[in-house]
Order: sequence, then C-alpha cells, then structure tokens
Amino acid sequence: MGLRREAKQVNLESALWNVALFWGLTAPHEYAHAWVATRLGDDTPRREGRLSLNPLAHVDWVGTVLLPALTSLSGAGFLGWGRAVSTNPRALRGGWSGLALVALAGPAMNLLVAVALGAVAAAMRHAVPAVSVLAVRGMWLSLYLALFNLLPVPPLDGSKFLLAARVPPRIYEQTARYGFLLLIVAMSAWDLGYWLSEGSWRGARLILSWFA
Repeated sequence: MGLRREAKQVNLESALWNVALFWGLTAPHEYAHAWVATRLGDDTPRREGRLSLNPLAHVDWVGTVLLPALTSLSGAGFLGWGRAVSTNPRALRGGWSGLALVALAGPAMNLLVAVALGAVAAAMRHAVPAVSVLAVRGMWLSLYLALFNLLPVPPLDGSKFLLAARVPPRIYEQTARYGFLLLIVAMSAWDLGYWLSEGSWRGARLILSWFA
C-alpha cells in the first residue's frame, strides 16, 4: 500500500511538472508561428495579440492544462496543444507554401529551445543539479512537442504541408474533424506516445553530448 501511494505521488508530481513545462514551452512555439506569419505579410496574429511570449496569450485550458495532466497520469503518452494562431493564407506571401513555413516555425522553435535547455543542463550539472534535471525534462518535452506537431494529422503543424502539396482545403477540413479522434486512437492503440517519447529522449541525449 505504501509503495502504491508513493508511486501515485510520484506520478502526480511528474504530471504537474509536465503541465508547468508544457505551458511554458507552448509560448515560444506559438510565438514563432505568429512571428513568421507577420514577417510573411499576415497581420492577423499581431491584431489578435498572439505576437507575444506571454503564456497566457496562447493558453487553451483544455489542451494546455487539463489534457496534458490526464495523459501524463495515464502513462499512455503526452497529448496537448496551445491555442492555435490564426493565419490568412491569402495574406501570406507564398500562399499555401507560406502557410507551410508558418507551420514549420513552431517545431523549429522547440528544437532551438531544446538546444538552449541542453546548454543550461550541462552548465548546471554540478553547480545546481536540480536545475539541470529540470532542464533535461524540458528538453525532452520540447522535442516531444516538436515531433508531435510534425505528425501529418489535421490540425497539427505537419498537416499544413498537405495544403502546401495542394490537397483540397475541403478534404483537409473534413479530415480535421476526426483529427483529435485519430490522435487518441494512435496514442492508446499503436504506442505512438511511446515512440515519440523514446525519440525525444534520444534527441535530448544527442544534444547533451554536444555540451559534454
């Protein structure tokens, strides 16, 4: 009984840390979308207050807090999202190709954040071990967020490349209706969460080796 209680406490603590880190990592991800869209001529993100690193500007209480906590506790993987940045493909230079660049900006920012956290983890390894451990967890989660968003499942970032490949928007929108269900099935039935997690840890170890 004592071991079970301790395990539950550890799982709850881990889930809370995941939610806190995810909330912080969502801000640069969504900001990158907004920044690239603005640079490509679409003023929509700036007008909607999304050109900001303030996490509150990008939070979706279900996708950024509740669902990440539940999936972390279940052990089936990690599922979550920030509030999507609205863009107008007709206002973007390059149209659908410009939209693909906007979509790629989020995962690219997560990769840069992971590298920065790797430097922090290496620098703090002996001086402040607790900070180093937290930075490593942040690296894993940032890489997980990048890999997850690159999945070609609407409405994730990776699916925007389908539009750039000229998949009809009507078909894309119809598929997006079932995107969330597809992700839930993939997480629970096909071990997608495990493979994303394993890939993220391998990426984190590779980045840490650069600073060894």
